[in-house]
Amino acid sequence: MLSEREVTSILNMLRNEHLDVRTITLGVSLFDCVSHDLDLFIGNVQAKLRRYAAQLVHVCNEVGDRYGIPVVNKRISVSPIAVVGAPFGPDGMVRICCALDAAAQEAGVDFLGGFTALVEKGFTCGDRALIEALPEALSQTERICSSINVASSRSGINMDAVALMGEQIRRTAQATADRGGIGCAKLVVFANIPQDVPFMAGAYLGVGEPDVVINVGVSGPGVVRKAIDRAVAAGHNNRGGRLTLLDLAEVIKRTAYKVTRVGEIIGGEVARRLGIPFGVADLSLAPTPAVGDSVGEIFQSLGLSSIGAPGSTAVLAMLNDAVKKGGAFASSSVGGLSGAFIPVSEDSSIEAAATSGLLSLEKLEAMTSVCSVGLDMIAIPGDTPATSIAGLIADEMAIGMINHKTTAVRVIPVPGKGVGEAVSFGGLLGKAAIMSVPQGDASAFIGFGGRIPAPIHSLKN
Repeated sequence: MLSEREVTSILNMLRNEHLDVRTITLGVSLFDCVSHDLDLFIGNVQAKLRRYAAQLVHVCNEVGDRYGIPVVNKRISVSPIAVVGAPFGPDGMVRICCALDAAAQEAGVDFLGGFTALVEKGFTCGDRALIEALPEALSQTERICSSINVASSRSGINMDAVALMGEQIRRTAQATADRGGIGCAKLVVFANIPQDVPFMAGAYLGVGEPDVVINVGVSGPGVVRKAIDRAVAAGHNNRGGRLTLLDLAEVIKRTAYKVTRVGEIIGGEVARRLGIPFGVADLSLAPTPAVGDSVGEIFQSLGLSSIGAPGSTAVLAMLNDAVKKGGAFASSSVGGLSGAFIPVSEDSSIEAAATSGLLSLEKLEAMTSVCSVGLDMIAIPGDTPATSIAGLIADEMAIGMINHKTTAVRVIPVPGKGVGEAVSFGGLLGKAAIMSVPQGDASAFIGFGGRIPAPIHSLKN
């Protein structure tokens, strides 16, 4: 139970510190919709989504109004389309993607995730068809997000898939060149993708998940920063002694506990009203472009001049660990990614550091070894070779594979633009300066193809 003081603290978070439920994501399995007939399959999918998602937005708004806690985004995730749509070729995959987009629009949700392929060890016909369809599918739709898992700690890295994704990211950018390559903002390449992520663009419903489920994503970087600022302003810990990083980690942990409890209450109530099981609370610190709702600002509160300064990786490791500890104590249903996100274009402070040159792609890669996601929402020159993009993906996948952690790459080669220029995507996707990509040629390495084997600890049982 929360004490009266904690309730008052949470009310202040809501009023002044950007606390919200970032997303309620309805997961819907499509395995019972499978058919060899494309029209019948699409009809089955749309009927099932209509059955379960029709009241999602209304109920989320109703619960948010009742508790005074806004649910910012309402989303849907579905079974991997490369699996349930395996009989169909690239043209069929495009039709499925457009049908899902229409269903998402009808339900009134912000995004629908699950245009997904799991290819860490090899390709099926459905996987190849979906990946081939990506540029056309993502250019023709507004609300569909795609994730491709190319590596895992048990299977290694599928370098043929890495090479192919380098090419498809370039093609997707060109297909949406009139919008700054925004198709790539809805496309993410993963290692060790979880099956229950509520956040986009990686959300999909794994094969071991329920038929329908509600997952909630809670965020509160502004809340965490304010809590740290209050502790620093006090100048001492709660015992009257000198304030140390150990004390600040405890502040972050306690704040994450409160934020997670709020999310679980809201998610559980939405699930109850819809008559759907509650799944997990993902307690990731997911920023927005709004000032005061930034993960990057937390680095300044913890004593760095900016994210990217020496010490940034250590700060992120402490932040990530404290968030997970606080959330795990608050809920027995923590899942998804659960940690700190560092998406460049979606965080005003991180974007400013990248624009000023204080934060480089190389430093971001180092930081991804201890954070929850990876190289996220990074704009790069439109003429970056596909093999260089594949090399970036391979490096990031190696970090995830070796360290048994989820990591990902969401880069946007902006057509017609180079280093120093900027691109704006609007809304939660924000804006970003074009960052330089490390020089050098990876084409021969990428050209070998095959698979980088999993590390020896993949043999654990």
